[in-house]
Amino acid sequence: MTETTRSSPMTRRLAAGMLAAALAGCASMAPPTQTPELPVPDAWPQGAQAGNGMQASALPWQAYFTDPVLQQLIRTALDNNRDLRIAALRVEEARAAFQIQRSDQFPTVGLSGQSARARVPGDLNPAGQAVVGGEHRAEVGVMSWELDLWGRVRSLHDAALEQWLATEEGRRAVELSLITQVAEGYLGVRELDERIALARRTVDSREESLRIFNRRHALGATSRLDLQQVEILLTQAQSLLAQLEQARATQVYALGLLLGAHPGPLPESVPFDEATVLAPLSPGLPSDLLTARPDIIAAEHRLRASNANIGAARAAFFPRIALTGSFGSASAELDGLFASGSRAWTFMPTLSLPIFDGGQRRANLDLAEVRSHIAVAEYERSVQTAFREVSDALSAYRWLAQQRDVQRTALSATAERARLVQLRYEHGSAAYFEVLDALRDLLVAEQQMVQTRRALLSSQVALYAALGGGTSATTH
Repeated sequence: MTETTRSSPMTRRLAAGMLAAALAGCASMAPPTQTPELPVPDAWPQGAQAGNGMQASALPWQAYFTDPVLQQLIRTALDNNRDLRIAALRVEEARAAFQIQRSDQFPTVGLSGQSARARVPGDLNPAGQAVVGGEHRAEVGVMSWELDLWGRVRSLHDAALEQWLATEEGRRAVELSLITQVAEGYLGVRELDERIALARRTVDSREESLRIFNRRHALGATSRLDLQQVEILLTQAQSLLAQLEQARATQVYALGLLLGAHPGPLPESVPFDEATVLAPLSPGLPSDLLTARPDIIAAEHRLRASNANIGAARAAFFPRIALTGSFGSASAELDGLFASGSRAWTFMPTLSLPIFDGGQRRANLDLAEVRSHIAVAEYERSVQTAFREVSDALSAYRWLAQQRDVQRTALSATAERARLVQLRYEHGSAAYFEVLDALRDLLVAEQQMVQTRRALLSSQVALYAALGGGTSATTH
């Protein structure tokens, strides 16, 4: 009894020392995270500028896409899109995984109670008599709490946290991509609506021309060849109209997939004007993308997580110390469970270190280091991809603006040519095939003008996405 009394203070001092070591330890063995140098130039390519404008990252989508119909479509997509819903659930999944890993930093305290009775036969009892005995216990205790002296648990905690943050940035990237895809889909529908209107107007005009030429042919005032040429013009316009109608239906179905619901009948809108729909944006510096693009930020978080996993793999080479203990009351009889003198406790520190594991720990460390190298490469790839997307969008905006101006002049000249050729034909100074060529060219020029104007708007949408549009805005 005296020996037990003397050992109790020693045991308590040992427990206190281990606890102090645990609190003072947790030195992470993870290598410091160092983002690689930017694998891109310090400035955008010469001439690839969109002019002065607002910073895309500070401009919420509601302020950039001002069309009320488009805004409503984007809101519908944000509420219903399945890809965005999955991305949001991935964030919740990562958050729960982090909470699970975080709990390993704290001791698990539990309450337990047990009651047992047993009969020992006389031939197993030194007294030679059968004995019936019992044991009743009520305890609160710590269930195998690891002292994180080498930072293994802390490193796993950091890795889970960085994965959670990376998943959240991934959700933001999906949201930005969804917004721009809806804008692209809407612009596609508007482009086709305008092209369909032009084609219908052309069909109506050529149907009227065919009616007039039928009467002329019946009166012998025009040749059969001219009549056939008018019919060819009409069928070409009708074929184009059918193609455009089919393309619009496909575009609407694709837009419905993004929205997660059928968009319904879209209200008719006036022809879009690239100068008033979307505001100019400032590309800033390439380094600005590091804090604006959610995919780059996510890649950086994954890089940090991979380094934390290296720390956990390194710590596995050191001894693992765990504490298990309990404090409560024990008695041979149930009515004496909480009586005076029934106090009971246990304290069991354990130390473990595998001597031979077939190279498992070494392989785990190698795996963590390889994954860290992969994370570095993915980070560099994300930066390079972002730089290319911004450069492409800036270049497209510059050259499409020039194409628009050139095609505007060409359309005016083509329309004037068609008018003059028609007058010459009516006065007998030109053959009808000249009218045929002029009208074909006019229809092509009108269609190309609409396509170029839409492409210019699309380049602005792409630039907004490439610059991380709205990622630092406060409105959502």
